[in-house]
Amino acid sequence: MSLKGYKTVLREARDEVVINKSRFIGHAAPVSSAEDALKFLARIREEHRDATHNCYAYIIGQNAGIMRYSDDGEPSGTAGMPIIEVMKARGVVDCAVVVTRYFGGVLLGAGGLVRAYSHGCAMALDAARVCEMHPTERWLFEVAYPLWDRVQHTLKSQPARLVGTDFAAAVSFELDMKAADGERVRAELTRVTDGRIEALLEEERFAPWEDAT
Repeated sequence: MSLKGYKTVLREARDEVVINKSRFIGHAAPVSSAEDALKFLARIREEHRDATHNCYAYIIGQNAGIMRYSDDGEPSGTAGMPIIEVMKARGVVDCAVVVTRYFGGVLLGAGGLVRAYSHGCAMALDAARVCEMHPTERWLFEVAYPLWDRVQHTLKSQPARLVGTDFAAAVSFELDMKAADGERVRAELTRVTDGRIEALLEEERFAPWEDAT
């Protein structure tokens, strides 16, 4: 896989804050298309159909191919644009954010609204956890039983995730690893088993890794 990594959110999540008696609820979710983003927006709107505003933004595609936002009745430029600017500053794509507002009776002014919706977006992204999606490979390996302890010890120091094991005629095990680390990990496993290991590439995809921010 030669594609570059990208940032998105790990999961759907929300957080909320009260600012001058108005309740702001930030929702964020990973999405893979504009259709997914609109379905997420529709679900949040239905859940908060009694809210004063459900302002949103979404960015689709690694090169920010699709960007949409809405103030949903707030003064122009005070809600949707601040949300998308926070998303762009964080570098996230394939992501949708909705900031719901329940008006509390105190006017915030244009500057106050920009700050409130920016904060609502930032809270949502923090709750959903911005992560780096890396090109990732899943490999199936097979070794004889006498070599398994050696393999297990080696894996402790390798940038790879053990996905599963199967103890049959030999030990079969699956590893996930960043594409950038794949050659090095396979070479080390080959070295410690004196070449007595079979390897088969099963899958290539993007996946989040713990060392990401």
